[in-house]
Amino acid sequence: MRFSKLTRREIILNSIRAVAGLTLTTSCQPFSSGMSQFIPAEPSRRGFKIGICDWSLGKRAKPSSFEMAKRLGLDGVQVDLGSEQDNLPVRRPEVQKKFIEAAKKYDVEIASLAISAMNQVPYKSDPRVEQWVADSIDVCKAMGVNVVLLAFFDKGNLKNDKKGIDAVVERLKRVTPKAEKAGVVLGLESLLTAEQHMDIIERVGSPAVKVYYDVGNSSLRGYDIYKEIRFLGNEHICEFHAKDYRYLFGKGKVDFKEIRRAMDDIGYRGWIQIEGATPIGLEASYRYDAQYLRSIFPPKV
Repeated sequence: MRFSKLTRREIILNSIRAVAGLTLTTSCQPFSSGMSQFIPAEPSRRGFKIGICDWSLGKRAKPSSFEMAKRLGLDGVQVDLGSEQDNLPVRRPEVQKKFIEAAKKYDVEIASLAISAMNQVPYKSDPRVEQWVADSIDVCKAMGVNVVLLAFFDKGNLKNDKKGIDAVVERLKRVTPKAEKAGVVLGLESLLTAEQHMDIIERVGSPAVKVYYDVGNSSLRGYDIYKEIRFLGNEHICEFHAKDYRYLFGKGKVDFKEIRRAMDDIGYRGWIQIEGATPIGLEASYRYDAQYLRSIFPPKV
């Protein structure tokens, strides 16, 4: 993998910003219509937020996920739009209202959205998904978030599928003007390498397309996740999934302290969503994982 060139570029940019007294912020801050730069957050107070995927709680597309997230001491929930069989119910205003009410009731944020139905109904080949992605931008606006995860696993897998990647690039080109206007980021999560993701981003040519980086998926495939994070940089990562497959965090193969160092190097601050294993039971495992992550990724830094 060709990490060295862009890594040096990031180091140089970070040095320039440090001299100028600037602080990097997460790349998933909203951006203005027609602009390629994100609006910076307040620099000295911004830290990390720890959320969880609703499907990890066994509550895919269910507002009751917010009550459980509150009990676990989490900051937010990543909400899935729902199954193909139910016609992605979170697209409906009356369902969105229930999520907004639950978030307010339990003081737990709607962190971001996801379209896991794309794993079985591929974006690369099924025209219905083009409408789903376009609709997800409207859902983001209605629910007050600015990131939607586009999933590329199972039937939607892009690994070793040049034709599929080409189709995804063309479909993204058609929807990104709408995403840019709305200030919404489309986060790609797949089994591709960082360089392959960058190829898609560069071909689409829009600031609305970024990588939704899953440290567990990439580690399992043997990628150097710490180099990949530095390679992609703050500019090209929107959010993170925290995962280590069978292990509680800190007891497996993923070094979260090294991930923090990589995040510091690129200036990432923002959401980290738990998508972990439950070896000691669901609630006990996620409570442990949340406390562990907070010891490394505090809310203020």
